[in-house]
Amino acid sequence: MITIDNIVKHYHDVVILDKITTTIAKGGITSIIGPNGAGKSTLLSIIGRLLFADSGTVSVNGLDVVTTKSAKLAKCLSILRQENQFNSRLTVQELVGFGRYPYSKGRLTVQDQEKITQSLSFLNLLDLRHRFLDELSGGQRQRAYVAMVLCQDTEYVLLDEPLNNLDMKHAVAMMKQLRKAADELNKTIILVIHDINFASVYSDNIIAMKNGTLCYQGTPQELMKAEILEDIFDTPLTIKQIDDQLIAMYYR
Repeated sequence: MITIDNIVKHYHDVVILDKITTTIAKGGITSIIGPNGAGKSTLLSIIGRLLFADSGTVSVNGLDVVTTKSAKLAKCLSILRQENQFNSRLTVQELVGFGRYPYSKGRLTVQDQEKITQSLSFLNLLDLRHRFLDELSGGQRQRAYVAMVLCQDTEYVLLDEPLNNLDMKHAVAMMKQLRKAADELNKTIILVIHDINFASVYSDNIIAMKNGTLCYQGTPQELMKAEILEDIFDTPLTIKQIDDQLIAMYYR
């Protein structure tokens, strides 16, 4: 379980996160939704220790993310940032291999190589394994980044906008693979996502943020209601049920 207790974050005089307190249960997919500037990525970065809160605590399976040694935390929790800077002359296989660093310290074993191959296969990247990053499309690179995080083989996986640069086909494929990772590999996946319909169809739980506060949390059935989503996004919409899925219609 991830426990978030009274997290506050400022940038200069601007409040980015205002006393966020919640828990995220072990298992399944939790999506964090909300308008631009809601604090979604900041919260995810604090959970993943890419940023430090001004006050409050976060623990993952009882480990304080600030005080736990990096080597130990890296075997429990992995995170993919929204923006990633890697040497463009790395191959896909080399990039994914970075996910094994907490275990190999740069000296890949046979077991590490097996994990790399499994992650490449999981994201349908085996045919691209020897391609350089600068030879890939944006969507292919995004899949390679997610494969790297999954290769780290942590129980908790944090993904900031994993659907970036993905077309419709590959966005659906990515969400299906993340669902499979949660169900078959027993991963706890927390992702920041803009598409509320993907959140509705593939998530077990949804956290909704606005203006640096956590305003709603629950199952898709509890949150996919017009009055709730209109309050979050300040946009009129309707909810339709299609094949047992709740879909927000907001294009008109």
